[in-house]
Amino acid sequence: MKRKLFISLIILFVTSGMTFAKITLPDVLNSGMVLQQHQKVPVWGTADLGEKISVSFAGQHKVGIANKSGQWKVWLNPMAASNVPQKMIITGSNTVILNDVLIGEVWLCAGQSNMQLILSSTNKGDSVIASANYPMLRLFNVSRAVAFKHQAGPLATWQTCSPASVKDFSAAAYYFGLALQKKLKVPVGIINASFGGSEAEAWTPIAYLHTPDLQPCIDREKIWDTERPQVRKEYAETLIKWREYAAKERAAGRIPKEAPHPPDALREYRIAASIYNGMIAPLIPFKIKGAIWYQGENNEGRAEQYGILLPTMIRAWRAKWHQGNFPFGIVQLPNYRDPNDQPVETAWSDLRDAQRCTADTVKNAGLIVTIDIGEKHNIHSKDKYDVGKRMYLWALDFVYHYPVLGSGPIFQHASVEGKTIMVKFREVGTGLQVKNGGTLQEFAIAGADKQWHWAQAKIVGKNLVKVWSKEVPNPVAVRYAFNSYPRNPNLTNNSGLPAAPFRSDNWPGPTAGKR
Repeated sequence: MKRKLFISLIILFVTSGMTFAKITLPDVLNSGMVLQQHQKVPVWGTADLGEKISVSFAGQHKVGIANKSGQWKVWLNPMAASNVPQKMIITGSNTVILNDVLIGEVWLCAGQSNMQLILSSTNKGDSVIASANYPMLRLFNVSRAVAFKHQAGPLATWQTCSPASVKDFSAAAYYFGLALQKKLKVPVGIINASFGGSEAEAWTPIAYLHTPDLQPCIDREKIWDTERPQVRKEYAETLIKWREYAAKERAAGRIPKEAPHPPDALREYRIAASIYNGMIAPLIPFKIKGAIWYQGENNEGRAEQYGILLPTMIRAWRAKWHQGNFPFGIVQLPNYRDPNDQPVETAWSDLRDAQRCTADTVKNAGLIVTIDIGEKHNIHSKDKYDVGKRMYLWALDFVYHYPVLGSGPIFQHASVEGKTIMVKFREVGTGLQVKNGGTLQEFAIAGADKQWHWAQAKIVGKNLVKVWSKEVPNPVAVRYAFNSYPRNPNLTNNSGLPAAPFRSDNWPGPTAGKR
């Protein structure tokens, strides 16, 4: 009896040890994935302390040892693109086989609701979904529910692009990835990590927010913790009233107004670093070519702070990835809300300018302008085809260095010359142009009194525009397309893409000091 018990204990010990030692991989490493070409590629996971792990792929054989925390990592040598599906075999105390692995280009597409917006909610989305069979385009759609532990399972799995896999995927990211795949003729993997209603601080590691300007982003959580019980009660009562109202509206054949949104205290994804921890950190250090960022709407009320926050977030991501200054494309906020008859500064315009300044000052970052493809009364504009196309053109020009002009004109410098201001631009191609002919619109100038007046403007050189107004005899600053919804932003170059809205001044705006 004792001998049988002894043997049973040994078996239990051994099998328990085997379970503990089982190789595990992060969710982003799975069958169907695309590995980044021409760069060293990490393969990593967990195993038992001291366990020897071997990774075989594409004729390479690499070996690593699990450290005292059970972490291991190996690096595959740079590889050329390949559309031939291959197996990756990872062996230790057990063997893991990943099938259908391709080599090509990998991009991270992140942001809030306009990046999240799925194809069926966009122009011609249903027909696009029906024909979306592209085996060389792979999609990794990060689950918000899993990231915030509301649902069990993997964060996502790599899927071949098909009507089934693309229907809940980001429309802008899909159009971007498909255009890139068709042009480069290599496999393309797109990671979609987006969360509607999110703020940039939620995407930023907490350690990077401990500065005087950004600490309030952290401190808000303490306020919400205090408010939460009362807010939860009040919100529940509000929902009851809304349901009663909605039922009456439907009974009368009318469409009710949308349900009230949850207060900030009840939105866990508003907490600083929350989305980074759940949706970005688990991807690191999966090798990517670059990132496209499509966000800013929910930081509008703190536009001035965004000029500090966005560069901080980019710096943090790059530091965590240990991949140098990888390309970072910023989709600028579009035209939105009603046009204004006069040059009026708004927080929306200021946030757009914070995005422009970030693209100007952060190394290897770029601006993707959408000032002409928004909608007045729909913050979720349905034209995501053109957004994706502009993302693609930016990447083709600034990242892959194809001989294309991937941007409209970008403000470079303004100088006062008597009663006029001379504005110099870069990214002018063969020269500045007026879209559809006519005269330049949407320029405004101000004197020392900071009162803005519409101005006349004329192209006077390949990269120069002269601006003046009889209302401002001594101008000191100039702006272009700076209203929330400029009526006719018609400065362009031979690409036909719109010039980026800009201001030459740094005068305090409506969100100055708000943190």
